[in-house]
Amino acid sequence: MSILFGLIGGGVMGEALLSRLLAEKIYDPDAVVVSDPSPERRTFLQDRYRVGVTTNNREVAAAETVLLAVKPQILSAVVADIGSRETVNSNVLVLSILAGVSLNRLEIAFAEQPVIRAMPNTPATVGAGITAIAPGKLVKPEHLELAKKIFGAVGRVVEVSESLMDAVTGLSGSGPAYVALMVEALADGGVKAGLPRAIASQLALQTVLGTAKLLQEEDIHPAQLKDRVTSPGGTTIAGVAALERGGFRAAAIEAVYAAYQRAQALGKEG
Repeated sequence: MSILFGLIGGGVMGEALLSRLLAEKIYDPDAVVVSDPSPERRTFLQDRYRVGVTTNNREVAAAETVLLAVKPQILSAVVADIGSRETVNSNVLVLSILAGVSLNRLEIAFAEQPVIRAMPNTPATVGAGITAIAPGKLVKPEHLELAKKIFGAVGRVVEVSESLMDAVTGLSGSGPAYVALMVEALADGGVKAGLPRAIASQLALQTVLGTAKLLQEEDIHPAQLKDRVTSPGGTTIAGVAALERGGFRAAAIEAVYAAYQRAQALGKEG
């Protein structure tokens, strides 16, 4: 069977996409090859998913669709390893999840190929992620549909302009860490108020999960839900006031912006 999907980089996000693509039967294991420098990682991926593994990026570049899932700092080394432009067929669709690496830089590296820049996030590992994609100049409608199908295997997909991709990285790419901190802080608050740690953690996690689901399914603005829960002179408004005094919203805004700025800096490295 010919190679239909090639993965360069078998780390956490690469494996998340790989596992869902196989589980959804979008690709057969015999049609997939993964390149990774770690022998332990190659053995693990081969044993668990029955895919082909290699250390040779040129073998992966022969696939019909190639996903780059390495650290952005080593893009130049990967491109050099692949070799000349003739190594990659002009029909190959190149997908990149490299934070901060612009379409312009990718299209210089893969001059004759359709390239799509993407930014998934960590919840992709449980099929609950969201991926933003930005198509390059040579991308055709069929390429875009294939990319949506691939990233749709790990959650929702939105299409944005290239200029917004670093902002996406700062928000949804880094956002799971902010949410995790919030869950931890809520649980700590419960412990301070006298709850056992296990109960506090369970309450905090389910509250965040349920609130997100409610906002999504009812398609309402967060302020509407906040107002629905907040009664005059009640407990919730007292808590909201405490968050405002602590600069909660300002801190969240600055976190996203700091990550956005770092994404821009990463794109200039390597």
